[in-house]
Amino acid sequence: MKRGYLLVFLAASMWGTLGIFATYIYRYGVDSFTMVFWRVLFALIILGLYIAVFLRENPFTRERPWFYAAYGLVGVFAFYTLYFYTVKISSVGFAVLLVYTAPAFSVVLGRLIFGEPLTREKMAALFLVLTGVLLVAGNVDFNVSYLALITGIATGFTYAIYGVLAKFGVRNERPERVLFMTLFFGMLFLAPFSKFSVPTGAIPYLLGLAFFPTFLGYVLYNYALKEVEVSRASIIATVEPVVAIILAFLLFGEKLTPLQLLGGALIVGASILVHAKRGEEPEEAR
Repeated sequence: MKRGYLLVFLAASMWGTLGIFATYIYRYGVDSFTMVFWRVLFALIILGLYIAVFLRENPFTRERPWFYAAYGLVGVFAFYTLYFYTVKISSVGFAVLLVYTAPAFSVVLGRLIFGEPLTREKMAALFLVLTGVLLVAGNVDFNVSYLALITGIATGFTYAIYGVLAKFGVRNERPERVLFMTLFFGMLFLAPFSKFSVPTGAIPYLLGLAFFPTFLGYVLYNYALKEVEVSRASIIATVEPVVAIILAFLLFGEKLTPLQLLGGALIVGASILVHAKRGEEPEEAR
């Protein structure tokens, strides 16, 4: 397996722990904005120390501040704001389902911005992904408002934009520094909406949330984008809900229905399909 695809798979597996940590944190009465703010703050501390100690570099950069501001606004603030608002006015299942419309947007954006080819296996994988996510989402209540539909689709769009901006960001800069600056600006946008105190018992879970799905997940993903097309990476990353459901089953005893198992199989199958014929077409410059 090509290293870039393995990195995307590992990153998506880290992101699959997001709901697990969030479930524990919500038990302490922490609101969504505050949870994301502390997640980003702790991740910045971990990432800053990593860059300073192991890479021996300054995590801050004065280059392209407007790019990182836009990246933080869309990829951190807008994405999570839209996601949690969609959850609030609809349901978690509905929100998660629409987040994974992102591969469809990524294929289109990858074609328009990077000239990535629209191959038959990509289109087939997209069909499998969207069908699989629908099944994995389970008993989703579709009796929701048009506003929830709009904000949910916008969540998927901002998720796709993250991958596009990451592709630009890692071309001439270390992925760790790209992530650091993105999180830094995202934190600035989140601060006015967040509380600056949390229960002591929630702190270990916030640290786990900062390290695994934030620091480790995004660093792995940004490194992967040096080798993998945005559209392919986005499709492979949809193994995240499969990982999340398996963890929820193991830790919380949540049931796995036959349809959810079938959906998970379709998503994994799409991830395999999307790089099965990678040797037949050239990829973007690394």
